[in-house]
Amino acid sequence: MTLKLGVPSKGRLMEQTFEWFAERGLTLKRTGNEREYAGAVEGLDGVELVLLSAGEIPRELAAGRIHMGVTGSDLVRDKLADWATQVDELALMGFGHADLILAVPTCWTDVDTIEDLDAAASAFRRTHGFRLRIATKYHRLVREYLTREGVADYQLVDSQGATEGTIKNLTAEAIADITSSGATLHANHLKILSDALIHSSQATLFASRSADWSAAPAAPRLREMLGVV
Repeated sequence: MTLKLGVPSKGRLMEQTFEWFAERGLTLKRTGNEREYAGAVEGLDGVELVLLSAGEIPRELAAGRIHMGVTGSDLVRDKLADWATQVDELALMGFGHADLILAVPTCWTDVDTIEDLDAAASAFRRTHGFRLRIATKYHRLVREYLTREGVADYQLVDSQGATEGTIKNLTAEAIADITSSGATLHANHLKILSDALIHSSQATLFASRSADWSAAPAAPRLREMLGVV
């Protein structure tokens, strides 16, 4: 019987996750070559390492196929409806920081706040006959935020890559995306609305509410080692 621990399968997020667990006495290792999603755990018996993409981990947690998982707090909130009923947030891990923001073209000199965007969206619809388009891959988080802020004259268009380029390509008028430094936005002549921080994300350790914890006797000791008792 094993506790299944899901962690990101590649990149800096995987490396920092391994470092975080190592500091707490648990060594996570990737085994095989880069194309093999196999791993091993040293430091505690009864824990199995499951390597997944960060985007898959919320779904696997919700389904109960893994007991614990590391992923961005933004991904859990966006992919899982009523996320707090499906997973427990165990620990903020202190890396993988990024902000989900709203950005518009820098040439929109009179649009600096969410209130300005609301007014611009209304004017856009009157002028063009259709709603202002916001490109994003974070549909739930953005829709919930705009609803709270009372913005109505918009439509979300899906973007699974190069979101910053959608305005130049005339498929959107604004974007909602993750940024760390803002450099890519600046390079694409976009500016962040001054008061439109939708979510401040970081790598987070979550526990599944639907997993079979009776099949994971290592859980109490693991929680103790990680300081999440």
